[in-house]
Amino acid sequence: MDAFLVSTGLVALAETGDKTQLLAILLAARFRKPLPIILGILVATLANHAVAGAFGHWLADLVDPDIMRWVLGVSFLAMAVWALIPDHVDDLRAESGHWGVFATTLTAFFLAEMGDKTQIATVALAAQYQSLLAVVAGTTLGMMLANVPAVYLGERITRRIPIPLIHKIAALIFAVLGLMILLLP
Repeated sequence: MDAFLVSTGLVALAETGDKTQLLAILLAARFRKPLPIILGILVATLANHAVAGAFGHWLADLVDPDIMRWVLGVSFLAMAVWALIPDHVDDLRAESGHWGVFATTLTAFFLAEMGDKTQIATVALAAQYQSLLAVVAGTTLGMMLANVPAVYLGERITRRIPIPLIHKIAALIFAVLGLMILLLP
């Protein structure tokens, strides 16, 4: 249960203000069809995080536990720093053409999530908890908790919620987890 809850909370916070959340807002503003956008985000996230989680699970089995503890601890500390760096949506453009809203969202979201902090967090969480299903379910729920309101409320969210504060909270959680991994054997 810890794997699920930590994964959900951490990814929901890390996703706030992230480029994929900005992409969700952009897609919602452009297409004004929330349901296919939400379904595209869900499918893209499940696919992306299942692969990331499987990689983290495999990596934990492959690497010596003492080395893995250091790698994970340092990774979470690096994620804390990365969470403080704001993302921009300048390079994200959504054109549906003949693809339709769902396929455009699925493709754009899957590609935007590659190498993103929430994908890297999924790898680290799966390696830490060794509970692939709980981590993937948690990180996917966290993504949906952050992105569904973004699709429905769009730009109004970014004016009301102090994004830098949320980034700082996410950074603090990543740092605490990193220190706990390093200091508590």
